[in-house]
Amino acid sequence: MGGKKKLSLKQIERTQDKKDTEDKDKKKKEKGGPPKERKASSVVPPDAKNEKTIAELKKMHVLTPFSVSTRFNIRISAAKDLLDQLQQNGTAKYVSGNHSVKIYRVD
Repeated sequence: MGGKKKLSLKQIERTQDKKDTEDKDKKKKEKGGPPKERKASSVVPPDAKNEKTIAELKKMHVLTPFSVSTRFNIRISAAKDLLDQLQQNGTAKYVSGNHSVKIYRVD
């Protein structure tokens, strides 16, 4: 029997103010410019014996697959392979981790 009650003048003004601010926010977001282009990550990791690669890794305090993948713009699976190769070569030392994330450091 009820139905929607009539809004008071104060409530109507508030809803109009909210709509106006939302419209302004949308216009500000549109002016942000074109969306950023995503670069495709490489599948091939850099050479584990390359001096430039090792020098770049020595600058990093902790080596995780995510940090290596962002540094060299490669996929995380490729970064894991690179870290395994570095461990086999004796360049990187395994510190700790679990089955999904391993943490290394360069000596």
